[in-house]
Amino acid sequence: MKITLTTFLTIDGVYQAPGGPEEDPAGGFEHGGWSTPYGDDDFGRFMVGVIGRAEAFLLGRRTYDIFASYWPAITDPADPIAGPLNTLPKYVPTNTLTSADWHNTRLLHGDLAEEVGTLRKQDGGELQIHGSGALAGALLRLGLIDTMHLLTFPVALGAGKRLFEPGVLPTAFALTGSEVTGKGVVITSYERRGAPTYGSYERPEQG
Repeated sequence: MKITLTTFLTIDGVYQAPGGPEEDPAGGFEHGGWSTPYGDDDFGRFMVGVIGRAEAFLLGRRTYDIFASYWPAITDPADPIAGPLNTLPKYVPTNTLTSADWHNTRLLHGDLAEEVGTLRKQDGGELQIHGSGALAGALLRLGLIDTMHLLTFPVALGAGKRLFEPGVLPTAFALTGSEVTGKGVVITSYERRGAPTYGSYERPEQG
């Protein structure tokens, strides 16, 4: 399966608590809900398109808790977001969660690289990560994310958890898509290409 990441970022790289003040106040973060003023039809269409390609979901513990407290209450199977989230397999790497009531959830208690590597080797389409910044960062350090959809919102916060921290595996990506929503969210899609290549802009010496 291809592992894809869809995540919301500020222009200074913060992913923490995009949807509301209570999502993640860790570290005294006071800016929760920074993405919500920018939701529009363009944003919604993109997210529906992404979710429609999912065959399974890989979610961090905090994101899983947030999703599980909301989406099961939307019971219309035709809903383009709730339908896939409620029915498709959901995998949650965790050292603390011992049970999960949300339908079709499997908890992963083993080594992250081994557990996710095994899922990645299965036949199928997209194993999607949504949000789950700590999990995404760990998988970037392991080189296990194949596709990234980065939704960059026109706001800078100067504080908060950042996706690309020191220790991310040096990786080259190819830009495969870009668009801008009516409210200024820049959506860029990247495919993993392997190790970076390097060069120099210095002028060659004249002989």
